Amino acid sequence: MKDGAMIDEWYPVGLFSQLSEKASKTYLMGEAIAVARDHDGNAWVVTDNGRSLPVRVRYGHVWSSLGKPNKELFAIPEADQPGRRFVDVGVVRVRCSPLRAVENFLDIAHFPFVHTDILGAEPHTEVENYKVEIREGVDEVWATQVKFYQPQAAKSASGGITTEYMYRVPAPTCSVLYKTCPPRPGEWDVITLFVQPLAEDVCDVWPWMALFDDDTPMTDLIHFQQMIFLQDRSILENQIPTLLPLDPGMEIPTRADLTSVAYRRWLKRHNYTYGAQLVAQ
Repeated sequence: MKDGAMIDEWYPVGLFSQLSEKASKTYLMGEAIAVARDHDGNAWVVTDNGRSLPVRVRYGHVWSSLGKPNKELFAIPEADQPGRRFVDVGVVRVRCSPLRAVENFLDIAHFPFVHTDILGAEPHTEVENYKVEIREGVDEVWATQVKFYQPQAAKSASGGITTEYMYRVPAPTCSVLYKTCPPRPGEWDVITLFVQPLAEDVCDVWPWMALFDDDTPMTDLIHFQQMIFLQDRSILENQIPTLLPLDPGMEIPTRADLTSVAYRRWLKRHNYTYGAQLVAQ
């Protein structure tokens, strides 16, 4: 079932740098589509029956939609900031709801247990109080003043630091993370999660980064981020139920889950239910 509200959203469907004139076959919300470059180097997207779909090329990715988006692709101002390195991390296929993938990205409580000695470590397991809001003016979920001790906050980090985070959800299957930049304490590193819903229970995850890091080899930056997400994949693929529950009584949140609670409430408000479970089964 394709969700009526989510069908009009923008979704990543491939890395622009990897496209050629030979069409790449993939899926979007259960529909088979083809992605390719035309002779002039511009990207175009069509379904298998030849229907042209809307296209945007931004943040190193090609974006498309099965519907008719009524708004432009969300802005990430840091993508235009001089001096940043832009990292196309690649893709990881995960057998889980695309909404589950985003919610996991918003969760910091799992850091010491899943990303041990990298993004977290015992006994530093407590999640300090932080702020969460749905910003009505831009219609986005934001979590701010998130702080957590991390043994290696980034590939560029030389030791453990208390890292500050901000999370932003500008679209149902996308999240933007701003975190302490070790080489430039006055700036934020930007790490995004762009999720392509292949079906309600399987997705392609496309991380992308905009960093201030002039020293780390690009291969190391990519491998570090892929390692982090591959650690998450085994957790995601074993969550029950597979789809993300939107009924508040189906899973009991803790104080650390404020961002998840706001995200689920925001999804429900907009009827973003592709990949969601609405009632207990």
